[in-house]
Amino acid sequence: MNSRTVFVVDDSLITVRKLAQMLEDLGYKVVGFAQTGNDALAKYKELRPDLVTMDITLPDMSGIDVVRRILDQDSKALIIMITSHGQEKMVVDSIEAGAKGYVMKPVKSEILKETIEKVFTTYGVSHD
Repeated sequence: MNSRTVFVVDDSLITVRKLAQMLEDLGYKVVGFAQTGNDALAKYKELRPDLVTMDITLPDMSGIDVVRRILDQDSKALIIMITSHGQEKMVVDSIEAGAKGYVMKPVKSEILKETIEKVFTTYGVSHD
């Protein structure tokens, strides 16, 4: 069990619950979740997680905009996008905005684990 913390952002409560369970099964501590971009921005400031999983499509703004705004607050933030098939252009945009990786829906535990480990190995943990 490691002590790395993850903040889950997705507009679907079902997806939030599935991702949170998957992350906890992988040994991460889920410290919070948000279903809108504005909520994500407010909670990120207080939670300061090691990693954020970010849905590309949110009801009030795009996940890409949230990535940019989080990185404006914390340039070392580690964010991976959770995306559906058919959003390839948005994935490219999110990586250009500063996301460190992405996982396609439906999320598979092994792919999520590999992506997170690659991000932590490549970029380190965002907060000590």
